[in-house]
Amino acid sequence: MSVQKVLELIKEKNIEFVDFRFVDLAGRAHHITLPSTEVDADTFVNGVAFDGSSITGFRGIEESDMVMMPDPESVYVDPFTAHATLIVMSNIHTPDGERYERDPRSIAHKAEEYLQAAGVGTDAFFAPESEFFIFDDVRYESTMNSSSFFVDSEEAAWNSNRKEEGGNLGFKVGVKGGYVPVAPVDSQQDIRSEMVRLMQESGLRVERHHHEVATAGQAEINFRFDTLTKTADNLLKYKYIVHNVARQYGKTATFMPKPLFGDNGSGMHVHMSIFNEGTPLFWEKGAYANLSEVALNYIGGILYHAPALIAITNPSTNSFKRLVPGYEAPVNLVYSKGNRSAAVRIPVAAVTPKGCRIEFRTPDSTANPYLAFAAMLMAGLDGIKRKINPSALGYGPFDKNIYELSDEEKKEIRSVPGTLDEALDALEADFEFLTQGDVFTKEFIENYVAVKRSEAKAVSIRVHPHEYSLYYDC
Repeated sequence: MSVQKVLELIKEKNIEFVDFRFVDLAGRAHHITLPSTEVDADTFVNGVAFDGSSITGFRGIEESDMVMMPDPESVYVDPFTAHATLIVMSNIHTPDGERYERDPRSIAHKAEEYLQAAGVGTDAFFAPESEFFIFDDVRYESTMNSSSFFVDSEEAAWNSNRKEEGGNLGFKVGVKGGYVPVAPVDSQQDIRSEMVRLMQESGLRVERHHHEVATAGQAEINFRFDTLTKTADNLLKYKYIVHNVARQYGKTATFMPKPLFGDNGSGMHVHMSIFNEGTPLFWEKGAYANLSEVALNYIGGILYHAPALIAITNPSTNSFKRLVPGYEAPVNLVYSKGNRSAAVRIPVAAVTPKGCRIEFRTPDSTANPYLAFAAMLMAGLDGIKRKINPSALGYGPFDKNIYELSDEEKKEIRSVPGTLDEALDALEADFEFLTQGDVFTKEFIENYVAVKRSEAKAVSIRVHPHEYSLYYDC
């Protein structure tokens, strides 16, 4: 959409306010709102100023002035505000007009530019499957003398004996028993449908929604693939709508990977493919899973660089409560067709040449999508550039159920890092593939690692409630 069409849309929809948004290092959106009477063509040229020193991981107070440069291609009408508001995503520039090297959205753009400059293809397509929980109650605290969390859901297995006014109506979701049941077991059909309705009104093409495996309101809504930066924009829109619809229903939604102990966590399986001027590059009929050599090399890059990638695709301490060997999470660095116990799965059901893709199952939604998708693309492109053969490195194909292997057999399979600190160590040791084409800079990686290490330390030095169960009577 051109700037002129955006200005026409403001008049056509009687827009009162324009909400300019950018994304921080962690992937959270921030905004500054202008009356629509203050927005004209010059706004898209000069940008909107803000204080970068107030955003974690950005700039110091001595160089805090920054500028949001609005992207007219990203606009949509906010479905929640009482006053008609248009949302516009922005890139971050320095006051002298340069792209800010720590801006996640600019990094995503640079990754797309590098794809074309490398001569591999013209478009990289991404489709994330971002799972989440819808709870009825959430409470938490972390103080000097107290540390606790509590979540509750009316459909949770632990509430099967709860006394309720009017009587307990039953039909709770069992532990690991929540995959696509109908109502009344699935109590959240209407809330998910309302989320989908608003997503569609906001420009997302939604393909389906359903209850997920875990008890206590785990859900998934799938929207259609798009190019890298547009998909990251769409994921922020998706999360914004999920959070706010849940709020309207008197509930709360979270994309934490592991909010509950003892049941499935929430992942963000990411489907990827590369096209060249409309021609799919991952398809070769008759090959293993109909994958071309380009696709296999791309997989090789993902799996080879996976320990470092995990620091960006699974960037929270909570991520590693989900990435535990022997449970449901795909921690095994192998590829396979249709096998959900592998880190990289190749979907094979009803796949056409244009639908041929790979699925990286390890990521979760604490990832900043602009950084995560850019990093995955850079790893895959490095695999193509270096012709990394995943089979030659012992990454498969592996078509057995890995969870049922003996301990001896499992020893032959590489696994992802076990903690955030281990993943950050891997990133420090292997980041050159990210800096090709100056997509990520060394300074960005150093700053990113420092911010994430501070998060890991904040968790590691605090007393955990379970330690009282283990050690209080020593």
